[in-house]
Amino acid sequence: MSSVLDIDEPDIFQATKPESRSVWRAIRRGFMLKCPACGEGKLFRAFLKVADTCPHCGEELFHHEADDAPPYFTILIVGHVVVPLMLAVELEYLPPIWVHVAIWPTLTLGLSLFLLPRIKGAVVGLQWAARMHGFGGETED
Repeated sequence: MSSVLDIDEPDIFQATKPESRSVWRAIRRGFMLKCPACGEGKLFRAFLKVADTCPHCGEELFHHEADDAPPYFTILIVGHVVVPLMLAVELEYLPPIWVHVAIWPTLTLGLSLFLLPRIKGAVVGLQWAARMHGFGGETED
């Protein structure tokens, strides 16, 4: 005896799974300032301005909402690098104050300017891989 529940669903009712996206590959590509989808096109059109679309593959990138995460992670990383170095130099060599004034602000600024676009690219890559904020093709309400 067959019941109504035993009938197979037609293919049109079965949800199709979207292709999987490698999170680590997308983060790495974003960190390298490349498109998280293809790894070829430039992610930014200016220093911190994400391109609307990838010039190589055409992937839409304007969906990103990196907001405050990149500056937060940049401050976290730079602080954890600079402060221990500053303390180690002070305790080991006792340099005059002008040495501190010359080294640490320069190092802090240089590291921040180097890391900020890379961390923003990594955050955009993570959002793309996780299909967040419209990167999955669906529209947000």
